[in-house]
Amino acid sequence: MVMLDIRGRILFWGPKAEEILGWDAAQTVGRPLAGLLPAEHPAPGRDVLRALLARRTWNGRFAVCHRDGHTVELRCRAELFPAPGGPARVLAILLENARYEAVEQSLATLDGLFTASPLGIAVFDADMRYVRVNDALSRLGGIPAAELLGRTVLDVLPPEMARRLHRLQGEVLRTGQPLTDLVIPSPDGLGARSVSMGRLTDRAGRPLGVVNIILDITERRDVEGKIERARQRLALLDDVGGAIADLLDVRRIGETLANALVPRFADLAGVELLSGVVAGGEPPTAHERASGPLSQIGFASRAHHPVLEPRLRRDEQGGSFEPNAPFLRPVLDTGVPYLGETRTELLAATAGDPDVASVLHELNVNSLITVPLRARGTVLGLLVVTRSGDRHAFDRDDLALAMELTARAGITLDNARLYARERDAALTLQRSLLPQTLPEQPGVQFAHRYVPGSQGTEIGGDWFDVIPLVGGRVAFVVGDATGHGLHAAAAMGRLRTAVRTLAALDLRPAHLLSRLNDAGRDIAPRLSDPLMATCLYAEYDPLSRQCTLAKAGHLPPVLIQPDPTTGRWAASQLDLPSGAPLGVEGVPFEEVRMEVPEGSVLVLYTDGLVEARDRDITAGVDSLCALLGELTGPGVSLEGICDAVIDRLPAASDGQESDDVALLAARLGRLPADRVANWTFPADPALLATVGEAVVGRLRDWELGSLADPALRLVDRLAAGAMEHTAEPVAVRMVYGASLMIEVSAPAGGAMGQDGGELLLAAHRARRWGTRHGPIGHALWFELALPER
Repeated sequence: MVMLDIRGRILFWGPKAEEILGWDAAQTVGRPLAGLLPAEHPAPGRDVLRALLARRTWNGRFAVCHRDGHTVELRCRAELFPAPGGPARVLAILLENARYEAVEQSLATLDGLFTASPLGIAVFDADMRYVRVNDALSRLGGIPAAELLGRTVLDVLPPEMARRLHRLQGEVLRTGQPLTDLVIPSPDGLGARSVSMGRLTDRAGRPLGVVNIILDITERRDVEGKIERARQRLALLDDVGGAIADLLDVRRIGETLANALVPRFADLAGVELLSGVVAGGEPPTAHERASGPLSQIGFASRAHHPVLEPRLRRDEQGGSFEPNAPFLRPVLDTGVPYLGETRTELLAATAGDPDVASVLHELNVNSLITVPLRARGTVLGLLVVTRSGDRHAFDRDDLALAMELTARAGITLDNARLYARERDAALTLQRSLLPQTLPEQPGVQFAHRYVPGSQGTEIGGDWFDVIPLVGGRVAFVVGDATGHGLHAAAAMGRLRTAVRTLAALDLRPAHLLSRLNDAGRDIAPRLSDPLMATCLYAEYDPLSRQCTLAKAGHLPPVLIQPDPTTGRWAASQLDLPSGAPLGVEGVPFEEVRMEVPEGSVLVLYTDGLVEARDRDITAGVDSLCALLGELTGPGVSLEGICDAVIDRLPAASDGQESDDVALLAARLGRLPADRVANWTFPADPALLATVGEAVVGRLRDWELGSLADPALRLVDRLAAGAMEHTAEPVAVRMVYGASLMIEVSAPAGGAMGQDGGELLLAAHRARRWGTRHGPIGHALWFELALPER
């Protein structure tokens, strides 16, 4: 917009003119327009002036120099109007010719600034009184032009609106700073208007008045409102999807969904699933939907309703209810959503159920939506949402949004159902593979705990075991197969079986881990998925109180023992060679042997016990040591220690999702001296009877006379074989532990079992047998199961 006097001097240079031509108001106001015209184009001056004087309007084209030097073709519509107390003015609207078609499309072709323009235009003098208005303005304000001239906005508009506009006009008149696209309500309050203001000045730059341009933007406001509502709906969809996408527990999904919808979408929301689905069962059949009860898995309300709360929270104690309400059962049976848009509709729908009608009345519900929760074409449950009071009632768009929300939530709920079923199967498998009871072992006490990971995490491959060894010794094992789910549980079962098999060969701990690592390829579930696991293997001999340990990438065990000087109990992690995890080739395993004080407690565990998101795992081990040091003492039971550790460690109490935990505690004692017998006999076959008498006599002392016959047969054959091939004394040892072990050993030069007869007899008569390096040389041993008491 440009304002000129009748001699062509610029009085007002609008922002749009600056945008098109590059000249700002400071460079143009007060200058003749002719100074901006290119020399090679004819000036339209006199023709324009004659047309304005004759018809008061002029339309045409002419060229103007842009500030950077190029020529801009313009279209112009000009109108001459008198100014009270001064010379006439020319108001010109300039459009860049290249943009003309776009402007025509967006503004529906200007037919005249003060005649056919859809824009309301009002020109005010320096006293901010109307001096000129067009018909569009009169229509927008509902006031004839004659009633506006000579008056101010204070005289014709609602008071609050008038004061605001009058103040803004004064600021524009005083500062010259234009105002653009101020949105205000229409005078009747039903529509919306956009107001732009600019200052009019003379050649000297003195303010002459203000021009207001008013546009009816009611439709734009309505469209923007629809766009905003659509944006909010999309944002709600995105937020709800993000909130429930990673959840794997149906109740957490239900609560999260309900809380996400209130108050953004509804004043009250309830999520109900068929009870069989909540328990992880198969999707319901049509018959099951028609007869099955519902369980509420989520509820949220914008307001607290102390009287109605027990009736609204139908499933707070985990029970179920029959969906007999008129807007529940039909949706559940047919899968067709229900929309009650008015109180009248809801009143009619609940006419036969006064209890539900009273609840809706107490809540002041104005509309209600019930939509099915579907997954893979099957209805799993319902989502019920209501709005109350003066809030805008639900409409068809809201119903469509609710259906989209439940479509996403239904898939998530079904995934959680499937996950719960697989998790239960993996947990059942894992528990079946873990030891159900631990063996009774003289001189050693045990306690253990296995805690599955929190709901929402998959079952891991944690395991532990206690394995009786020959000669009263015992092995403790704890490990963790990487991965989760059924594959990890199966790998854990294979590892446990392999460890037990290798332990029966009486291998040293380091050698056992090496053999276990070699067997990794056979244990792995697939060739493309090699086995990776950590393991700790400890062997304890209650006769010598020697403990030998080796580990493969596992966390260090904790040993709790009394301080020899103060007598106070303290816990510390054992410094063992770390060893590579199982599955890493070419790395040797090392073992450490130590003598432990009688009554010491050895604690083995998996990383779920000490691992937390907000701390280093080393700090977790230190915390475990500190806790065990506080809990342990001569009078503290191993069961109490295990309970306290599980209950008090932060990893189990900080509310975070936790991993599986395997915990094994062993109190390391001494085998009573009267449970061991040792003899040395000259290598004289004539003494075989003496050997037999000694063995049988000790069995009677131990009240194991029923084992005398098989023991005597085996000892007689083994001792005879040893004496036949050596001239050195032969040693016989008996250990009464969890089983009866008898061992015959000869110096290294002997050749026990050379003819195989002894081995064949041992294999036939004994529960298990083997060979090893004994006290004086090569030894052959056998075990007999103890008789039932």
